[in-house]
This record gives sequence, structure tokens and C-alpha cells, in this order.
Amino acid sequence: MRRSTKRPCFGALRLALPALGLIVPLLGGATPVEARPLTVVELFTSQGCSSCPPANANLAAISRRPGVLALSFSVTYWDRLGWKDVFVRPDYTQRQVTYERPLGQSGPFTPQMVVNGRASLVGNDLAEVDAAIAGAGVPDAAPSLTVSPGHVAIGRQASPRSGFDIWLVRYDPRQVEVPVRAGENAGRTLPHKNVVHDLVRLGRWKGEALDLPIAPAPAGLRTAILLQAPDGGPIQAAATD
Repeated sequence: MRRSTKRPCFGALRLALPALGLIVPLLGGATPVEARPLTVVELFTSQGCSSCPPANANLAAISRRPGVLALSFSVTYWDRLGWKDVFVRPDYTQRQVTYERPLGQSGPFTPQMVVNGRASLVGNDLAEVDAAIAGAGVPDAAPSLTVSPGHVAIGRQASPRSGFDIWLVRYDPRQVEVPVRAGENAGRTLPHKNVVHDLVRLGRWKGEALDLPIAPAPAGLRTAILLQAPDGGPIQAAATD
């Protein structure tokens, strides 16, 4: 199967929507350091897709910029070509699928970048990525959001009745080199940056002041928190430790 490095790879897949817990305790006592506003760029990628390496490289480039939170999610549907992505998880694929309808896409594809949950692009052209980031802006009336060891603090702020989902993300800020031995990228060693290792929905925020306890991140990983409109809507605020 041939794939152009300038066009996305499309694939059909069957998915089961994972069960998501709702845990929204109200505590006090944390003294977090407030993070600067962040533009969240999510890359949906696969080591089995020959079109993905340029987008991986662009994500690595923008990950070094102040004010950008770059996250790499490995999806499942190219594993059938003979190489299972070593970072893959079904819930990352489900996250991508959830985005497609609100973003006006006919289905999931790789590579795909999603900027602040508001814009979708392939991600192989760095100039297009720059333009998407520049056009993202800062959401109006974003609540204060801070992450400190063991705590997430969200300030009181008027919000829509539906509220915003609170997503906990653990990611590896280091660059990781993965030798690929089969599939479309067989024989290549692919670099990855800011690979997501865990994605958990902590609950829903509806405008109240919250202080949520969180477990320490595993060694080598960082923590990010996203406040996002339900069902793949826009990201209202984001912070990282």
C-alpha cells in the first residue's frame, strides 16, 4: 500500500466507546503556580503510516515554543499493516474519532493535527501549522487553571450549562527514537516527542472553584490538564506542570 508523504492516510475502523468515570471532589489547601495560557496542538499519528514522519517532526519543532502544548497520540487503525505502534491505545483513537464530526471531517486520518479542538489540518507543512497556531487565539472568559504537585486548581468562572470536561494527560517531554521493523515504515527509526502515555477524564467543571487531588506523575512524565467542551468541542483552557 503506497502513501504520499504530502497527503494523509485514511482508514476504516470499529470502536467501542470507553466508559468514563466522573470524579469531581472539592478540596482546599493547594498553592499552585499559575501557568501561562497554552495553545494545545494534538497530533494523531501512527508508526505504521508512511505519511506521518513529517508531522511528527513538525510537532517536535513546535513543542519547544513557549505557549504551545504539543501532544502526540498514537492511534490503532494502521497496526493491521504489520507493525503495532509501541505507544498505541484505543482511547487515543476514540479521542480522534470524537473530533471528526465537530471539525467537519468525514472520518479519522493520519497524520492529523487538531489545534485547541477548533481547527484540523494534516500537519506535514510547518507553515500551515504556524498559521493554525497563530489563528487559534485565546478563548474568551477562560478560567484560571493551574497544576502543582498533587493538585489541579480551577478558578470560579461563569460557564455554559453543559460545563467542560477535565482531562488529565501524562506525556513524555523527551524525544524517543523507535526502530520500526515492519509495515510501511519498515527499516526506519522514527523520532517522537511529547508522546502521551495516559489520558483520563477526571470529571466535569461547571464554573465552581475546584481543587482536585491527582496522583504524582510516573517518573519521566509530565502532567497537563485540559478543560474542554464535551464531545470533542473546543479546549477552553490548558495548563502543564
